[in-house]
Amino acid sequence: MSTLFNLHLSLASLLRRVFSRRFLKFGTVGASGTVVNLSVLYVGQEFIFNAVQQQQIRLNLSLALAIFLATVNNFLWNRLWTWVDRKQQHHKPLLVQFWQYTLACGLSIALQIVFTNLLAPHFYYQIANLIAIGLTSILNFVLNDIWTFGRLKLIRHDEPHHGD
Repeated sequence: MSTLFNLHLSLASLLRRVFSRRFLKFGTVGASGTVVNLSVLYVGQEFIFNAVQQQQIRLNLSLALAIFLATVNNFLWNRLWTWVDRKQQHHKPLLVQFWQYTLACGLSIALQIVFTNLLAPHFYYQIANLIAIGLTSILNFVLNDIWTFGRLKLIRHDEPHHGD
């Protein structure tokens, strides 16, 4: 019975994390990253790499720059706003924390591709992708909440919850 109760507490803790003000901040930052990504992609295609004749190479260079700058944008805003209250995590070297963030995002991107492909035979492909984005956004948030910016413990009964 104790194991079942602890599982219930762990699940409740996870749900509190996902349906929190912090998750809304995380989503807002993600939306800003989408704007950065699309803007840099356009500028890369039309101006920065427009001298590259082979269209596929130009697109891939633009995509690489857009994804990199969007990732940096999201990392910095998440560090400065979403998880600003986690000061103990700021003692990590910035590059280590950025690497953790990038790995968490990379895993989410890979799983988004997998989930979209698994769901596409059963749903319209854009609906399948939206479901995959929703699932992987939750995973991305939880990984960053626990690992990149977190305390590495799912449950801390002795700490008050201040809008986590």
